[in-house]
Amino acid sequence: MTDRVMLLIDADNVSLDVIEQAVPWVHKHFGGPHVRRAYCTAESAVKQQAAFKRLGIRPMVNLAAGKNSTDIALAVDAVDLASVERPQVVVIASSDSDFAPLVSRLREKGCRVVGIGQDGKTGDETIAVYDDYEVLTHRKSAVAPRAAKRAAAKKEKAPAKKPRGAKKAAPAPTTALPDKAQAILDALPALADGQTVELRVAAERLRETGLLSRSGSSTKLFGQFAELFELLPAKQPNHVRRR
Repeated sequence: MTDRVMLLIDADNVSLDVIEQAVPWVHKHFGGPHVRRAYCTAESAVKQQAAFKRLGIRPMVNLAAGKNSTDIALAVDAVDLASVERPQVVVIASSDSDFAPLVSRLREKGCRVVGIGQDGKTGDETIAVYDDYEVLTHRKSAVAPRAAKRAAAKKEKAPAKKPRGAKKAAPAPTTALPDKAQAILDALPALADGQTVELRVAAERLRETGLLSRSGSSTKLFGQFAELFELLPAKQPNHVRRR
């Protein structure tokens, strides 16, 4: 077993299920990582805080909304930590091939660099960069339309009983959401709560639940329900919220 091991997780790139598998995998092969950090948006940190606490992972919240801002935060932190902590092994949990320069820099500092990726998202060009690489399978839990219907039905209140002889009131008009729109809200509870969600995070979750194909566009999906969802900013949207 190795004495000094760091685990740095791109939590906007791999699913929570893969993260939960990655920690025991690292412990089994290298010993317990003395640094465990997950780089993510504020929305992801709140949603996954229970798992992070249970796994002993420190969330590193990234408030910037720019492209690759989370990746840059992880890379800067990795170089600083490698200089201070002097680990023998650095494990990067991400399927992103953009970390190739970081891997080379850490290797120059004397670190063995191991990658962990998610099956279906990791290409050969990513695997080839690292000294070793492990691909973990995400166990999907798709949101079925019938399940969404049952969940919506439970929320409906039973009609109050009328006194005998009272006139029946006209039924109130229903405003039930389309099945697919309801499934989107079930997959993204932050949207249902009125929060603004980063499109990249939303797309990843929708792919995990089977609502969006691997090559599908999240902007087109939300555009199907323009009366329910608003893309921000209008010209080059990178966030979405419920109207």
